[in-house]
Amino acid sequence: MAASFRNSSHWGAFLADVEGGRVTGVRPFEQDPDPSPMLGAIAASVHAKARVERPMVREGWLKNGPGSGEGRGAEPFVAVSWEKALELVAGELARVKETYSNEAIFGGSYGWASAGIFHYARTQLRRFLFAYGGCVDQSANYSFGAATAFVPHIVGDLKSVTGPMTTWPAVVKHTGMLVLFGGVNLKNTQVARGGCVAHARLPYFQQIADAGIDVVNVSPCRDDAPDLLKPQWVPVRPNTDAALMLGLCHTLIIEDLHDPKFLESHCVGYDRVRPYLMGESDGQPKDSDWAAAITGIDAATIRDLARRMASKRTLVSAAWSLQRADHGEQTYWALILLASVLGQIGLPGGGFTFGYGSSGGLGDPDMLFNPPSLSGGSNPINYAIPAARIADALLEPGKVIGHNGKKITYPDIKLIYWAGGNPFHHHQDINRLLKGWQRPETIIVHEPWWTATARHADIVLPATTTLERNDIGSNGRDPYLMVMEKAIEPVGEARNDFDILSDLARRLGCEAAFAEGRDENEWLRFLYDSCRQGAQTNQVAMPDFDSFWKQGWFEIPKADEDFTLYTEFRADPKAKKLRTRSGRVELYCERIAKMGYDDCPPQPTWIEPAEWLGSEKADRFPLHMISSQPKTRLHSQMDCGPVSGADKVAGREPVAINSADAASRGISDGDLVRLFNDRGACLAGAIVTDDVRPGAVRLYTGAWYDPVEGGKIGSLDRHGNPNMLTLDKGTSQLGQGPIAQTALVQIERYEGDAPAVSVFEPPETVSA
Repeated sequence: MAASFRNSSHWGAFLADVEGGRVTGVRPFEQDPDPSPMLGAIAASVHAKARVERPMVREGWLKNGPGSGEGRGAEPFVAVSWEKALELVAGELARVKETYSNEAIFGGSYGWASAGIFHYARTQLRRFLFAYGGCVDQSANYSFGAATAFVPHIVGDLKSVTGPMTTWPAVVKHTGMLVLFGGVNLKNTQVARGGCVAHARLPYFQQIADAGIDVVNVSPCRDDAPDLLKPQWVPVRPNTDAALMLGLCHTLIIEDLHDPKFLESHCVGYDRVRPYLMGESDGQPKDSDWAAAITGIDAATIRDLARRMASKRTLVSAAWSLQRADHGEQTYWALILLASVLGQIGLPGGGFTFGYGSSGGLGDPDMLFNPPSLSGGSNPINYAIPAARIADALLEPGKVIGHNGKKITYPDIKLIYWAGGNPFHHHQDINRLLKGWQRPETIIVHEPWWTATARHADIVLPATTTLERNDIGSNGRDPYLMVMEKAIEPVGEARNDFDILSDLARRLGCEAAFAEGRDENEWLRFLYDSCRQGAQTNQVAMPDFDSFWKQGWFEIPKADEDFTLYTEFRADPKAKKLRTRSGRVELYCERIAKMGYDDCPPQPTWIEPAEWLGSEKADRFPLHMISSQPKTRLHSQMDCGPVSGADKVAGREPVAINSADAASRGISDGDLVRLFNDRGACLAGAIVTDDVRPGAVRLYTGAWYDPVEGGKIGSLDRHGNPNMLTLDKGTSQLGQGPIAQTALVQIERYEGDAPAVSVFEPPETVSA
């Protein structure tokens, strides 16, 4: 008998149709104005061949015990009972803790995992490991890791990056010009961690278009801004946005289009930055001609853009991706400088933001109160490394690095416990990661699917999807709380993370601290009721839990829709000062100066990236690869589904290449091509287009890593994973963020028989 169940995901809420114990299809939430097409992959992904259906142990580890890491990714797996699997996991945790201490256990749970406030894998795993005495944790993130460390030094907090930021209604009402460095791509606004229910971006964009706002898309890719906005395309060379911003500042200043009063009253350090801009400190004015030579944008275009920005109420924004580059901190600092020189920070619809178009909910009106969330607890050993430095830590234990004014010593990791996320998707330079991944004695992974992370583990525990358990969907930037009903029984022998970890906690003597005496239903009621009590202080009446569960959702009222960031600071910079050292915008930062980092000067500066189209390395690898977020999946999630599959070219991830670059290489639309550099190589399917500027190529991130020879460093990836090519280096000693967008490559047609993609089939298994 057919039935329907409410559920939610990072890309939207939906109704799941179930018949005969299988999800047969999904329908979008009835109040979603612009549902994501990715919902179409859910049913097939839940029942995919690539599901992990039983606890599995790598054959070499089962025979030889801990320390046999060379076989990861190459050896077959052996199915074991849950009792045996839990015995092995508990035994390893106890052994490593007793032999080496908790500092040898790495809690690897970076990533979006799956939606739901309770069954969120990262929180569950951290709660468990913290209850067991602690672990090496991860700080910051891959999305905006450099900004996390850097931006608070300049403006006091992260509101300009994570919100609440200037709202789209404020833009529609007040803004005359919107300059978008990195664009504002609609595909990215379709997803948000925890759930993106109210897909409101398209209606807002229509209002912007109807208002006649002057929109500029500064990006190597024309389609980083929708045609609906009628944007001017400024096809900048990748990784040169900071130089363009400095050139704009120079024009504004020499043509007396800047705001000296704002620079004096609301900023510190302009007197230190101006000599650099004018060339008084180094002999090189950062004028439009200088910027043109670096960025590939005509000097007249730069001057015209600066004049237009000064003539209107202008809001400038930079995508999160721009700080995921070598010296990415400087790009964000240059944008803050540009907004300060314009002097419109805090004026309605003016100033700056970061992240428009990087994720759903950014720029949406804030809510009256926060949705519920599960606490991860506190780490007893208080030990964390920057998220993007995991390969460094594995390869160089004991090394001391600088990070945001502190010293961090890399731990000697003996055991990795990973649940939620896929490092073989989000980490740079997979061959380097593989080398480090062989070093730990044991790697344990919870996964619903046979991702590369699962294939390179020693013990794999099958985890449920959201449709196989109960939860509540919510997102701090989305107004909806969504019921997430269990629609089907777990596929195979899958179990949810909470039940797995509760069993382990019971064996290891920390169940009370981890579970606190509650089961799934009791936790959901507790979290909801805690939120309901908090809502009463905002005079909002939420229904009781049972009524909420029956209704299926609750919409949290919105706060001020016409909101511009820094309005209060603008009005009174003394009474409403920023949380910086000076209380003002720091255009020159004494705190950063005292850190003494040679790769992060104390003012906005153009620093050549390790690789870019102006470097010597471009003679050998003359194309700059952009690894954007995909439009047919979330990061690597649901790559095994039909929506992602329909976008493949020649059975691989598509790579967009400019028509002139393609012609010079004899590449035609649909050809199988090989991308390569000194770090590795992968295959992809060519899309020839003029929507990507000459000299740049775009290979979406998230294609499941599929080497021709599993476990072999240097093996060709046959599927199109861009992290075969990316550079694993920190943005600077300050931020230590990833630099995925700094990568030069070469492309050639692939000749000969193409190796078949096999990653969506389960790995080889053998009998015990």
